[in-house]
Order: sequence, then structure tokens, then C-alpha cells
Amino acid sequence: PKYRRNNYNMNQQEVKLSSILLGWGVGLYLLSYFLQSLLSQDENSWFVSLLLNVSGYATILLPGYLCLRYVRDSGYLDRGTGRLASVMRLLYQGRQDTIEAEELISQDNKVSRTALQDAAQLALCGVGLQVSYLTWGLLQEKIMTREYVDSAGQTDKFSDAQFLVFVNRILAFAVALLAMMLRAQPRHKAPLYKYSYCSLSNIMSSWCQYEALKYVSFPTQVLAKASKIIPVMLMGKVVSRKTYEFYEYIVAVLISLGMVAFLFGKGESSRSDSVTTASGVLILVGYMAFDSFTSNWQGQLFSEYKVSKFQMMAGVNLFSCLLTSVSLLQQGVFLTSLVFMSQFPAFVSDCVILSLCSAVGQIFIYHTISTFGPVVFTIIMTIRQVFAVVLSCVFYGHAVSATSLIGIFIIFFALFLKIYCAYKIKQRRKAGAGGVKSGSSGGAGVIKA
Repeated sequence: PKYRRNNYNMNQQEVKLSSILLGWGVGLYLLSYFLQSLLSQDENSWFVSLLLNVSGYATILLPGYLCLRYVRDSGYLDRGTGRLASVMRLLYQGRQDTIEAEELISQDNKVSRTALQDAAQLALCGVGLQVSYLTWGLLQEKIMTREYVDSAGQTDKFSDAQFLVFVNRILAFAVALLAMMLRAQPRHKAPLYKYSYCSLSNIMSSWCQYEALKYVSFPTQVLAKASKIIPVMLMGKVVSRKTYEFYEYIVAVLISLGMVAFLFGKGESSRSDSVTTASGVLILVGYMAFDSFTSNWQGQLFSEYKVSKFQMMAGVNLFSCLLTSVSLLQQGVFLTSLVFMSQFPAFVSDCVILSLCSAVGQIFIYHTISTFGPVVFTIIMTIRQVFAVVLSCVFYGHAVSATSLIGIFIIFFALFLKIYCAYKIKQRRKAGAGGVKSGSSGGAGVIKA
């Protein structure tokens, strides 16, 4: 009968899907494990660590991509039945209903607040962001650059950046799930595999951020992150043919001059320091590239599927936990990290606080942008960068020459100039649009705050 033939074909497709996932997954896992035994990895071989990490991520991503190709080409998503077909649709198709995200509106947006309440919320957001990310920055530098001392007086330094990424992501995933249970969320429609792209870039950017601290100082890292506007403008000009305001070119030039002055002030270091700084700069370039992709891809998911901030947080961190855990298991880092934790209890508390600060900071980021807009958020985070450089120099004794101080001043002056000019241009355009609207309505227009 035709029904039995179709059912037999479905079973064949499910067997093939299972063989793709298990066969390629196990094969790549063993290949990555074999690759690890061939490559000699030491504390300073960041490229080998990166290669091993990527081979671990391929154990999940490559079979997933092959399954995506198969279910699309074979039509399995349209004809498949049963639990496996439901899982495949959730992963690769998402929900096809027409329920809009606006059906579930949070009560916060419906309640009007007084000026005093706005001021209190702004103070809470400012303090929350400063405390979360200043503490996170200090602990990040401590974990990656300082030695821990156990009860017997023995010292050791923790060196695996990927384990820190895993700890951060698993706690952020738990926080996102808790928030989704406590607050109503829009109907989720995005295919889950869409999160894997920005999850991978987010893992790589975080790994670069931690790993760079082995080769550059924390103030250098902060200032390099503040200079992201330069590669972003270059990418937009070349790829998207985007045009920029005149002040944005001035800001880019000032930031470039500030970075040159800052690095020139550190040029009195030894030859070996310059070599490690070159490695650090290369890793920071990778950080900026991956971080730029992450924000752009997340913006596309927000606009296309109308996901909430906590759904985005949960989806990205779900794949991040999956990818990093497989890579850590392949490299045997889970065991060595647990041994390090048992020997140095202070490291455990630092990891927990670091992860909590990261997760809570993400919530403050979303709340600040949704309540007060991106300009206020940018101002708060720029001020945080200033404090981060100062605190790092105070706590960890980074020597800063007069030339470097001038470079720091130029960079932050350029950032505040960018914020001010962008705000003035936005206000001018808004006023112009309001004037046109008032004129067309006979002068009866009402300006809403």
C-alpha cells in the first residue's frame, strides 16, 4: 500500500538523518581528539588552542549543517512525521504561525512614570552597569594574569580561556531561562539553528577577549575595544557602501591618533614584550571582527523574528554551552579545571562572581537600551571604560607614561564627541520632521516627550 511505502521512506530518511548526526559527530570527535595528541600545546601557543577549539566546534556544527542540507533537499520538513520530524522543524524551520510578538506586551511599557521615577531608574541602570562590568573587568584580568595561592603555599596560574567562556555562558543561560519563566514572552518563531551563527562568533570574541590578556595589558584591551568604530566604518564603506557624517571621520581620526599615542608611550618595553604585544593585537583584531558580526546577526534576528531579549539570550547561550562543553571534553580541560578549582577555592569564587556579573550586566544592558535608548547606554558604558582603565592601573600597577595618558584622553574625548554630535543631529532631524508635520496639520501638532 501507498501508506506503508511512504512510512518506509520516512523511516529511511530518519535512519539517514541519524547516521549523519552520529556518524559525522563521532568521526569528527575522534579526529579532533587525534589532532590534539599530535599538536603540542603549551601555555603560550594561542594559535594551537584556537585550532583545537575550532575543531571541537566542528564536531557539532558540521553534522548540523549536513542535516540542514539534507532535510531541505529531501523535503523531510514537509512530509516527516513523529518526534524526530518535530525536532527537525524546531531546529531548522521554526514556527510558521502568524502570531505577532506584540501580543505579549510587558506591563512596564504601559505604565507612565514620573520624572523622579525616571531618575531613580536611570541611577539604578547606571550603578548596575558600572558595578557589574567594573567588577567583571577586574576579575577577568585577575583570573587570566595573576597566580593563585593554595593552603600549602603553592602557586599556579589558570590559562584556559574557553573554560571561563563556558562558565559565563551556562550561568547566563540559567538566568535567561529563569527570566523567561517569570515574565511573559512572545511566541518564539525563529529556527533554533539561526542562533548558532552568532553563538559561535560570540564564543570566539569572548575567547579572544580573555586570551588577549596574556599578551596585552587590560588598559590596552579596553582602548582597543573603544576603537571598534574604525573597522566598523571600513567594513560599512567597503561592503555596504554606507555613507558617514563628517564628524564620524573626525572621530575615527582622533581615535587613531589616540591609539598611536597610547602605544607609542608603551614603546619603551623590551623586544620580547613587543613580540607578545603583536600577538595580542592580532587576537584583539579577531575580537573586534567576531564581535561586530555578533551584533549585526542578532540585530537581524530581532528584526526578522521579533524575538525577545531573553529568548535571544537563551538561544545564543544554549548553543554556546553545547559548543564549548564538547570542545572542553575533547581536550580534557574539564578535568584539569576541576582539579584547579579543588586546589584553589579562591578561583571558584572568582569564576562565580565573574559569571554573575556578566549575566546581570546583560540584563542591565537590555533594560537600559529599552528604557532610555542607545545614547544614554553608550554614555554610561563609555564612562565605565574610563573607570576600568583607572581601576586596572590602580589595582594591578600598570605604568602609564605621559604620552599614553594623552592618548587615553584623546580617545575618550573622541568618543564623547561622537555621542554629542550624534545626539545633536538626531534632535535636529526630529525637530525638522516635527516642523514639517506641524505645518501640514495647520499648526495643530503636539510634541510628545
